[in-house]
Amino acid sequence: MESLVLAMGTEPSVCGDARLLLGRVLRSHGVSAMITEVEAYDGPRDPASHAYTRTPRSATIYGPEMRLYVYQIHGHHCANVVTSPEGEGSAVLIRAGRIVDGVDLAHQRRQAMVDDDLLGRGPGNLAKALGITKADLGTDLTVDDGVHLGPHLEHPTTICSGPRVGVRLFADEPWRFWIDGEPSVSVYRRHPKAGTTRTGPAD
Repeated sequence: MESLVLAMGTEPSVCGDARLLLGRVLRSHGVSAMITEVEAYDGPRDPASHAYTRTPRSATIYGPEMRLYVYQIHGHHCANVVTSPEGEGSAVLIRAGRIVDGVDLAHQRRQAMVDDDLLGRGPGNLAKALGITKADLGTDLTVDDGVHLGPHLEHPTTICSGPRVGVRLFADEPWRFWIDGEPSVSVYRRHPKAGTTRTGPAD
């Protein structure tokens, strides 16, 4: 479990933004999920971030805050919330969520025999359950139409932190946050090529 006093003195502001997303509802294409797990990415100061080098791919991350950044990896889409002011490049990956509305539709999209609690476990599974694709890239999450963020369904009393999943660089930074005891939270997997170095290009 994290020490909030230590975290406040040593971590980037995007980590605080990430914690504030926990317990909020993400509504998308007929399905809603309460966010239970997130990862913070500190833009050009973070070699694991897509925004470490500014490219056409990362343009959305450098745009206005509260926009949806969607990328695809291994055939799966992943949803991120841009949290920094325009030009700074910080974003939060939504790693997991508990489906709270539209459970039947989420099951149809996932096409997997899993418990309701596991429908949104992992960023690819969550995006699939929510119907999020690259067509949603750049969506303004503050507008109550299409994909958008709703209010907190819960205000977590215990937030845990640990290393981010599957990143090769900055692998040991405790910038992944989750609600303690939530079954929807994904399993930690360290990148097989992760090292201790804090420098180098992003994956």
